[in-house]
Amino acid sequence: MILAVLSGFILAALVPFFSKYFKKAIPLVYSALPIALFIFFFSFLKQIKLGSYLMFSYSWVPSIDINLDFRLDGLSMLFALMITGIGSLVFLYTANYLKDHHYLDRFYGYLAMFMASMLGVVLSDNLMTMFIFWELTSISSFFLIGFNNEDSTSRKSALTALGITGFGGLVMLAGIIVLASVGNSYSFTELLGSSEIIKSSSSYLWIIGLIFVGAFTKSAQFPFHFWLPGAMKAPTPVSTYLHSATMVKAGIYLLARFTPLLGDSYWWNGTLITIGAITMIYAAIHSLFRIDLKSILAYSTISALGILVFLIGLGTEDALLGASLFIVTHALYKATLFLVTGIIDHETGTRDVTRLGGLHKVMKPVAIAGFLAALSSAGIPLLLGFISKEVMYEATFHFGKWAILLTVLIVLTKVLLFVAGFWVGVRPFTGQLPAEYEKVHLPSPLLWVPPLLMAILCVLFGTVPTIIESFIQSVYSSIMPNAPEIHLALWHGLNWPLGLSALTLALGFGVYFFLKPSDRLFEKTKKFEPIAPIQLANGFGNLFSSFAKFWTNFFQNGYLRNYVISILIFVTILAGYRLFSGVDIHLDWTQLSQITPSELIVVILMVTSIFFALFSPTRTGVIVALGIIGLAICLFFLYYSAPDLAMTQFSIDTLTVLLFMLVLFRLPKNTTFSSWKIRIRDAFFSLMFGTLISVLALEVFEAPSSSEVSDFYAESSYLLAKGKNVVNVILVDFRGIDTMVETVVLVIAALGVLSLLKLDLNPSKKD
Repeated sequence: MILAVLSGFILAALVPFFSKYFKKAIPLVYSALPIALFIFFFSFLKQIKLGSYLMFSYSWVPSIDINLDFRLDGLSMLFALMITGIGSLVFLYTANYLKDHHYLDRFYGYLAMFMASMLGVVLSDNLMTMFIFWELTSISSFFLIGFNNEDSTSRKSALTALGITGFGGLVMLAGIIVLASVGNSYSFTELLGSSEIIKSSSSYLWIIGLIFVGAFTKSAQFPFHFWLPGAMKAPTPVSTYLHSATMVKAGIYLLARFTPLLGDSYWWNGTLITIGAITMIYAAIHSLFRIDLKSILAYSTISALGILVFLIGLGTEDALLGASLFIVTHALYKATLFLVTGIIDHETGTRDVTRLGGLHKVMKPVAIAGFLAALSSAGIPLLLGFISKEVMYEATFHFGKWAILLTVLIVLTKVLLFVAGFWVGVRPFTGQLPAEYEKVHLPSPLLWVPPLLMAILCVLFGTVPTIIESFIQSVYSSIMPNAPEIHLALWHGLNWPLGLSALTLALGFGVYFFLKPSDRLFEKTKKFEPIAPIQLANGFGNLFSSFAKFWTNFFQNGYLRNYVISILIFVTILAGYRLFSGVDIHLDWTQLSQITPSELIVVILMVTSIFFALFSPTRTGVIVALGIIGLAICLFFLYYSAPDLAMTQFSIDTLTVLLFMLVLFRLPKNTTFSSWKIRIRDAFFSLMFGTLISVLALEVFEAPSSSEVSDFYAESSYLLAKGKNVVNVILVDFRGIDTMVETVVLVIAALGVLSLLKLDLNPSKKD
């Protein structure tokens, strides 16, 4: 299992090798991976249908309870099959859609990395591992959305998506840590047994609130939805794979996965119902004010995600069954519509729905795929969308006192999505074929077979729902433990949900024939732009940028003394606050050793050098004075039996003095850079800091000390490391890794200095 999850990363890492030697074989090799993974996961389907789940555990960091544990149950199997199944079709579609693209190899590497990241998210049983894969989806999607990196809007869209989803992931991490601290485990399977303890915890609201932010940002819920329409700047395979079937459903997966653990509470259900309802209505309305096919699909996708959040929030048996069905339904018809849109754009050069029509005459298989996907989206009988819509209506119609309001909201949303689906899947293919598109021809089968195949599945599963009944049962049981047995059928008799379904179709056809997409409708949305979430987010970003500029200009003003004094003031205030609790200093003068003449001479020498360094008019005098202070410290180390420290101090001090003297040759003559007022200020803060450190040092001497660590190193240095010098043994053996890293840092710094020394600062000089 671990190889299946990580295989995408392995293949992505091999892109440079394949690009160099087998570049033409990349589409074939990389497309074989999702196909093989689909077959691999499909082989477990029989076991999953029986209602069990499989665990695959691999030790990683067991000391902090972080392991590569993978849980394969109905819900994770559903997403794994979607990720690999739709991924297989997208990989094949890309082979022709981006044919001869200069960076096709790089694109496949990004796709493979994203596929592996999504598999890690949906299969991970360990929450910390899931978070790592979660962030990897954001990073890999950043590369995919910004694939057309020469386009500034693509780069901006990629940064926006990364910023929003990355922020959500960071907040979610806090929720995971709090959840693990309350449940005493990062394992989801183990946490299930602590559900009641977690819900009764005082941290419960913090847990669900933080997790909600992560899920809402990833699944584009209001008001975090605006990154998704912008992400449509990506190539169509990206839009299909990330924004209809996989990444945007990661948040849905998270909410569905946590429902048996954190659900069935007022705050959980109420929040999801509210956010889901707002999102599905808001986005469905916006979809009818767009004329770009991908924009229409983007907003209808956001609306569909809102429906899923809404259904999970309802939390009833019918609602969770409806969510299970709609995840499959939406993935099939929306991926089909995205691929169809890509074909239209690829062959005609436009996605403007007002300019398209009659394309069924030149692209009949594509038209069939578009028709079937639009019919499934509308919920026409004999398609899978009809069955999922019936279950949705059943869920809202029997939801107690809120039944009427919730039913009206879901019916209105489905009517609007009916129209949006027809605008994308039907309108471009009906009517008269514009003269400019008469030479358009049917593209390669690699482009039209994938969407047609998914459209056929919409019909197959809708006509014979028993094919997927047992599988949907396992998905349903994963979300709702002890779920009742389900029975999917085309006909459940004459009832209210059937009537609502007929009403939806009637209103949908009416609006479709009455309302036409136009620039006039799109222009009406611009008056609301100042209060749109994206504008508010941009405003906050600009405000933060202005503050950062002010802060940087204020503190990073080019004067080293200002940098140092800022640090000293902060440390003085921070440490000085500690003194308010009291200072415990009791000096026993009787315990002080007698001052020898040699020590007195060294002290006098040090004090004299300090004053000389402060008031010397020349740089050379200051450096010499500092060197004398360093040598005086060496003598103190020798007096108190620390020859190793004395030699270290001597070496460093000598080297520092030499470097300072060498630098003097490159500096201009002495110049006064500060006034006497500034020097008095600096002296005042220096005295404050020095006094504070002295007081803290004296207090430390009075504090009781523990010698356990010292005793351990003293006893173990020779026995374990065969060294008698304890300090050296600690540096070389016990802290060998730290010392090695520090050495590497010094080498890197030395190389940087060397490069600066070799830098030719005279641009007029020629080789």
